[in-house]
Amino acid sequence: MRSLWMTALMAVMMSHGATAAETVLLHAAGSLRGALTDVATAFEAQTGNKVQAKYGASGLLKDEIAGGANAGVFASANMEHPQALTKAGKSGPVVLFARNKLCALVRPGTNVTSATLLERMLDPAIRVGTSTPRADPSGDYAFEVFGKAEKIKPGSKTVLEAKALQLTGGPTSAAPPAGRSVYGWHVAEGRADIFLAYCTATTTALKENPGQQQITLPEELAVGADYGLTVINGSPPATYALAMFILSGDGQRILDRHGFSAPGLTR
Repeated sequence: MRSLWMTALMAVMMSHGATAAETVLLHAAGSLRGALTDVATAFEAQTGNKVQAKYGASGLLKDEIAGGANAGVFASANMEHPQALTKAGKSGPVVLFARNKLCALVRPGTNVTSATLLERMLDPAIRVGTSTPRADPSGDYAFEVFGKAEKIKPGSKTVLEAKALQLTGGPTSAAPPAGRSVYGWHVAEGRADIFLAYCTATTTALKENPGQQQITLPEELAVGADYGLTVINGSPPATYALAMFILSGDGQRILDRHGFSAPGLTR
């Protein structure tokens, strides 16, 4: 599927012929900001094209594009949102280009281990933070963790869904100060004791807030995240070139350096 998808992109590019430098519109999940900023820099240096990026919650970006917003490449933190655009006739096929997983970011002084994570999240005194389901896949993945908790301890799903503080990823969510990790900021400000977020994001938060902890979810609660890429119909050739660059060895190595699992790399 991946090779067929790239062959189709090359065919589209060849049918348009060579053009002058273009500006590529990129809509991408906020969790990709660091990685795709570096990808864009490398792509610009290699091709002479420019990348104009907008980062945010994948669900909100999908709704913007579906509503007619001008877009080129859509890089989502799940497969479902770009697939919805494809089904609606807005974009081409969807390809898996990166993987992530969920970790727990823990406030300093909060005694939590991987083995005690569920018990601590169920503690009425512990504030559990998540992103906003449906608007942001990170929230959907967190609620998937709650579903897994139900199999371990019946009743957990209801308790955790009710107490989860949906602090990020929604249309009215508070934005962190410039240059700050939104998850690390919320935990540092005391709005959450345990925040379920992407492992790439919790790693970034630790660099800004050394006292915080990153906890790996135990196997029975572990949730992975598949990231999907699609190109909006009618996009100029340089847009397809960016999509191909993200899937190339150079693009995949950049994603790998930022902590993502890059399916295009051969180990």
